[in-house]
Parts: sequence; C-alpha cells; structure tokens
Amino acid sequence: MKLYYSPGACSLSPHIALREAGVKFDLVKTALQTHTLADGSDYYQITAKGQVPLLELDDGSRLSEGPVILQYIADHAPASGLAPAAGTTERYRVMEWLNFITSELHKGYSPLFNPKMPQEAKEILAARLRDRYAFVDAKLEGHDYLMGKQFSVADAYLFTVTNWAAGVGVDLTGFKNVAAFMARMKARPAVQDAMKAEGLVK
Repeated sequence: MKLYYSPGACSLSPHIALREAGVKFDLVKTALQTHTLADGSDYYQITAKGQVPLLELDDGSRLSEGPVILQYIADHAPASGLAPAAGTTERYRVMEWLNFITSELHKGYSPLFNPKMPQEAKEILAARLRDRYAFVDAKLEGHDYLMGKQFSVADAYLFTVTNWAAGVGVDLTGFKNVAAFMARMKARPAVQDAMKAEGLVK
C-alpha cells in the first residue's frame, strides 16, 4: 500500500492507523499548497480532488476520504482490533464517531487555516468548536478512548484534528478528559513513529 500525505494534515490519522495495524506501506509526501509531489510531479494527475489522504492499494486502485480509508485499514488487518466487526452495533458507534469528527470537528477547523478569514469569524468558529469539544469531553469521562478501553481508528482521527487546536487559536483549556486523551495518544508508539516520520517531532 501507498499513503499520500502532507505533514500534520488529516492524513496523519490513516498514517497512525497503518502503523497500529502493522501492515507494510510506503509514504508519499505531498505539498498541498502547490499540489505537487517531492519529485515535482502534479498531484492532480494522481487524484482529481488534489487532497490527502489518498491510499493506493496493492492492485493500483485508490481510496480517498479519511474516514473510509481508516475503516479499510481496520478491515484489512482485523486482528489489530482497530474497528469492531462490520455489522455490529459497536462498529456503527465507531462510524458514528468518524462522522462526527469529520463533520463537526475537522470541517470546523478548516476555515481557521484560511489567512483571509476575518478574526471575528474565526472567534465564532473557535467558540463553536469548543462547544463540540464539551460534548467529546463528556463522552470521554471515565474512558481511555472514544470506545472505552479499546483504541480504534476514530481515536487516531480525533487526535489528528485536535492536534491543530493550539496552532489556530482554539483554546481547549478546561477539557481535562480531552487533555488526558491527547496525552495517552501521544504515548502510543505508533503515534510517536508516525509523527517522527512526518517531521512533526524529533
């Protein structure tokens, strides 16, 4: 498999999942500002969306959209326990979290990266994100991860987007369960390895 990524972007979540799954894969760095690969080639020739993550499978076919890629990785390595079995209530809970993170958190952050976004609008969006994190913080009460004691691909996604907070002015002070979750995630070897590979930590 081959993962097209940009350092620290949402592609970090499938990167973490691939390492958690213990499957072999190659990393292909993508510059999202120029939509080029390291060799200067046009990323739009790889995917018309021009976005990461993109997972190229061994047969040459490609999957886009982070939550879908995360579930593919989990199903590709079922022994890893990255997601409950398809069709179970627990699996739908993971899908519920993935949908919440992509729609309520991930897309909530997106405008904050836009330098042309007015500061007043950014403050409104940041406050909305804090409201969403209040919900997440309550759900994490007494839990190590979103699904309880068991790590899942949804945790990789939550960690990835939450890691953006400080850089775009989203104050998560007071959310002790979110803070504990982030510390727990940073201690996982697969997370450390993924972040080192992307140059996010030394």
